[in-house]
Amino acid sequence: MLTTIALLPLLGFLLNGILATRLGGNLVGKPFVTVVGCGLPLIAFGLVVKTFFALQAGGWAPIVEPVYRWAVIDGSAFEIGFYFDRLTAVMALIVTGIGTLIHVYSVGYMAHDKSFGRFFAYLNLFLFFMLLLVLGRSLLVLFVGWEGVGLASYLLIGFWFDEPANARAGKKAFVTNRIGDAGFLLGMFLLYQTLGTLDMDRINAAFGSGAAPAVSATLVGLLLFVGATGKSAQIPLHVWLPDAMAGPTPVSALIHAATMVTAGVYLVARMSGIYVLAPEASAVIAAVGVTTAFFAATIALVQTDIKKVLAYSTVSQLGFMFLALGVGAYGVAIFHVMTHAFFKACLFLGAGSVIHALGGEQDMRKMGGLARRIPITFATFAIATAAIAGIPPLAGFWSKDEILWFAYASSSGGSQLLWVMGAATALMTAFYMFRLLWLTFLGTSRMSHEVEHHVHESPLSMTGGLMLLAVLSALGGFIAIPHFLEPQLPLPRLNEHLKHHEHTLLIVSIVLALAGLALARFIYGSGMLRSESLRERFAGVHRWLTNKWYVDEFYEILIGRPLVWMSDMVFLRLGDRIVLDGTLNGLADLGRGGGGVLASLQSGKLHRYAWFVMAGIVGALFWSWRHV
Repeated sequence: MLTTIALLPLLGFLLNGILATRLGGNLVGKPFVTVVGCGLPLIAFGLVVKTFFALQAGGWAPIVEPVYRWAVIDGSAFEIGFYFDRLTAVMALIVTGIGTLIHVYSVGYMAHDKSFGRFFAYLNLFLFFMLLLVLGRSLLVLFVGWEGVGLASYLLIGFWFDEPANARAGKKAFVTNRIGDAGFLLGMFLLYQTLGTLDMDRINAAFGSGAAPAVSATLVGLLLFVGATGKSAQIPLHVWLPDAMAGPTPVSALIHAATMVTAGVYLVARMSGIYVLAPEASAVIAAVGVTTAFFAATIALVQTDIKKVLAYSTVSQLGFMFLALGVGAYGVAIFHVMTHAFFKACLFLGAGSVIHALGGEQDMRKMGGLARRIPITFATFAIATAAIAGIPPLAGFWSKDEILWFAYASSSGGSQLLWVMGAATALMTAFYMFRLLWLTFLGTSRMSHEVEHHVHESPLSMTGGLMLLAVLSALGGFIAIPHFLEPQLPLPRLNEHLKHHEHTLLIVSIVLALAGLALARFIYGSGMLRSESLRERFAGVHRWLTNKWYVDEFYEILIGRPLVWMSDMVFLRLGDRIVLDGTLNGLADLGRGGGGVLASLQSGKLHRYAWFVMAGIVGALFWSWRHV
C-alpha cells in the first residue's frame, strides 16, 4: 500500500504531463486535468488514513515494505523500501491532506492560466517526491525525494518563466539548496563508510546501542544539519525562500509553508538517535534556529509585499522548530510542523485570495478596507493570524508555548537566553501579523478606483479550503502530537528547579501575543500617520530592515563578485583563451607558418632550385672538411 501511496501522484504527473500538455497546448480539457490532478492526491490521502489505522491495529509496530533491490556494491545491497511509523504517519497525513486542499484551491486560482495542465503536472510531481522523502526507509531514498522536491520547487517557483525575475528566483532556490546538499551527502558517505547501511532505523539503533564508536555523532549531525539548513532556509542559507514567492501563490502554500521547507525538520527528528548523542551539534541547531527566528522576524516587521511578510514569517517559524529540535523536544518540533502547516497554508491561500480579488496587487499599502468586500477571506485570515500570533486557545499558541517552555527548562540545552530570544520573536510575530491584517483588511481603503470596483470574493473552490484550514488552525492545537510521538521521540527531561516557572511563562507568552496585537492596533488602527512618523524617526534602522540586513549584498561582495572575477580572469582569459585556445591556436599557427616556409621551396623557378643545390653541395663539402 505504501508503494501505491507514493506512485499515485507520479501517475498524475505522467497523465497530465503527457496528455494535458503538448508544446503549450492541451490534448485534454481542464476537467480531466482537475480530476486527475486533485483526485489522485485525494486517494493517496485516503490510503494514508487507512495505513494509519493499520499501524494502530498492529500495535504501532513500524510497517516495512520492500519494493526492489536498486544495486549491489561490494556485497552491500541498496534497496528501495518504504517505512511507516508514528512519525511517518504524521508527516504523510500533512503532505497528502494539506497538499490535496492546495490542489483543489489551485483549480480556482489557476483557472485562466494558459498552462493549467503543466501546473498540475508539476504539483503532482512535487507531491510524489515529498512522499518519497517521507516514506523512504533509507537515507538514499530520502535523498532522492530530497533532490526531487528541489527540482519540483525549481519548476514551480519559475513557473511563469516569461518574467526573468521568476526564472532567477527558481535558479537561486536550486543553487542555494545544492550548497546544503553537499553537507548532506558527506554525512551519508560517513555513515555508510562506518555502519555499512543507510537505513535510518538501523542507524538510530546502532547509535542507541553504542555500536557506532568509530564515527563522531557530532560530525555526522552537523553535516546532516547543513543539508537541513538549505532545505529549511536557516541562516546562512535562508536567502532563497523569500525570493521563492515569485511562483504562483498555491506554490508558496504547498512548498514553502506546508511541506518542503519542513523536510529539514523531519530529517533531524528522524535521525534523533544521532543527535541525542551529539549535544554540541544540538546546541548549534538551537542557536541557529533561534537566531534565524529572531532575524527573520525583524525583517518581516517592515515588509510591504503581503507574500514577503508571510515568507519571512515562514523562515522565522522554521527557526522555532529547530530551536525545539536543538533542546531535544523532537515531538514538539513536529507538533509545530503540523500547526504551522494549518495556519500558514491558510494565510498563504488567503493572501492568494486577496491577490485574486485585487487583480494581482500585492502591496499592502494599496489595500485596506477589504474585510467587508471579501468577508470569508477576512474571517479565515483573521483566525490564522491569531493562531500564528499565539492567541489562546488557537493552534499556534499550544505548539509555540511548548517550544518556549522546553527552550527554557529542558535539561538538554535549554537556557534563559534561548527563551528571551524566542519570546522576543513571538512578540514581533504577533505585531507584524496583526500589522498585515490591519493594512490589508481593516481601516480605510487605499485602493485605486479601478481596482476597488472589481473586488470580489473568491470562488468556492478557493474559499472552501480556506474555511477548512481556518477550522484546523483553531482546533489543531488540541491534537496531542508530542504525546502521540513520545514512545518514538521521548520529550527531554526538565530541570527540576525550573518546573515551577511553567505557569508564569505561560502567562507571559499570552501577554506578549496580546501586546503585539495592541501595538499593531495602536500604530495602524488610525491610519498610516504613526507608522510614517516612526519610519522617519528610525530611518536608518528601517533602511537596514527593508534591505534585509544587506545579506544578499554581502554575499554578492564576498562570494558573487570574486567568483565572477575568477571566472572571467582566471578561467576565461587565462585558462580558456591563453592556455587552451593559446596552445591550440599556437600549434595551428606553427603548422601553418612551417607549411608556408616549406611551400615556398616548391616555387617552380629553376634558378632558385640551382641555388639550393649549390648551397647543399657547399654545405656538404664544408661538413666533410670539418669532420673527415
